[in-house]
Amino acid sequence: MELTNENIKDIAVLARVGITDVENESYRHDLSSVLQYFEKLQEVNTDDVEEIGHITGATDVYRVDEVAELSADEKARMMDNVPRKQDGYIKVQSVL
Repeated sequence: MELTNENIKDIAVLARVGITDVENESYRHDLSSVLQYFEKLQEVNTDDVEEIGHITGATDVYRVDEVAELSADEKARMMDNVPRKQDGYIKVQSVL
């Protein structure tokens, strides 16, 4: 697939990236090469290839959460690093 200069301008707008005409031509060439490579990969027969979720074969490892009790002094030192607090709690901005 060969991208046009207009395609590259559209991609730049979507990515909110300003590009010059010289960069446009460079990106058009580079991105077209990448897409051509992906088209080539589509030709590879993968019918007998087993799907994998991770290249290393690693699986999720879960651990049990453990409550660690802190001394009053440790809690006070920790709260000293908090920029905003209220009634002994960390105050954060509303997310809604």
